[in-house]
Amino acid sequence: MSGITLVTGATGFVGSHVARQLVEQGEPVRVLVRAGSRREAVGELPVEVVTGDLRDVASLDRACRDVRRVYHVAADYRLWAADPREIYQSNVTGTRNLLEAARRAGVERFVYTSTVATMAVPRAGALPDESTNARLEEMIGHYKRSKFLAEREAFRAAEAGMPVVIVNPTTPVGPGDAKPTPTGRILLDFLRGRMPAYVDTGLNVVAVEDVARGHLLAAERGQAGKRYILGCRNMTLKEILDVLARLTGRTAPRVRLPHAVAYMAGLADELLARMTGREPQIPLEGVRMSRHKMFVDCSRAVRELGFTPGPVEAALERAVAWYRDRGYTTRSSVAGRLAA
Repeated sequence: MSGITLVTGATGFVGSHVARQLVEQGEPVRVLVRAGSRREAVGELPVEVVTGDLRDVASLDRACRDVRRVYHVAADYRLWAADPREIYQSNVTGTRNLLEAARRAGVERFVYTSTVATMAVPRAGALPDESTNARLEEMIGHYKRSKFLAEREAFRAAEAGMPVVIVNPTTPVGPGDAKPTPTGRILLDFLRGRMPAYVDTGLNVVAVEDVARGHLLAAERGQAGKRYILGCRNMTLKEILDVLARLTGRTAPRVRLPHAVAYMAGLADELLARMTGREPQIPLEGVRMSRHKMFVDCSRAVRELGFTPGPVEAALERAVAWYRDRGYTTRSSVAGRLAA
């Protein structure tokens, strides 16, 4: 099948795995990369690189020329920013700009990478799934709010006739989380012995390689205008830390920190961050998010896409090996000291 496949966010964690799997399938891949971005994640891949920015419409038109499919994986994934407007400009305005550029280019399929946060909200009874109708006011923090609004842009484009499919990854883990993501920071703090306590929270965890595979399945089998949770296993944070303890021989923290104490620590740290301009070690948004276990029902992707994720333990083991092999465990911590 002729035509180029465009991937945004290919220098990041999930996007690099999407680009790699597309290349392995023989797809001609083009990646949109910001000027000055580090390109190690795709450096050895035979891909065409287009320099541009989601806020630069002309660069998006260049990137979409002769493109058959778009995987829009790029996102500003931060739980704290000195200027939160940057997060909305990248995640909301940038998504709208790319959708419009893809429409002008006449792409055959547009896969938008959202997040499980747009539906993983507290509800009585059954676990949240793709049918859960969350509200903007239920989104905690600028990152979640921006992704909720960006997902709305994707739905609007689909309603207008664009072939847009939405995927909602849960919490990916595995090799290649170089930046790292907030979840990767938790792993690194554990590996560095800098996690004296934990909070009572929970996540749905999935291998990053499976998330990438789910993107490709969504492009092939997904229905336009629908969303698909790409997840695997609901786990408490304590369960995740116990798995890491078995994999590494380290002792998992035994002290469960009350949310009120974690909140006060996060509040103090964020105030200090705003005075100094540095990133907080205990992002307050992360502490607020941790009050709710983000457990979900992932069965739609299994039924409709044929999504079959592998064991989470193996993914965590690959993540640990990747960090150790690259010396991350001996560097100064880039994360908070609390698993919040």
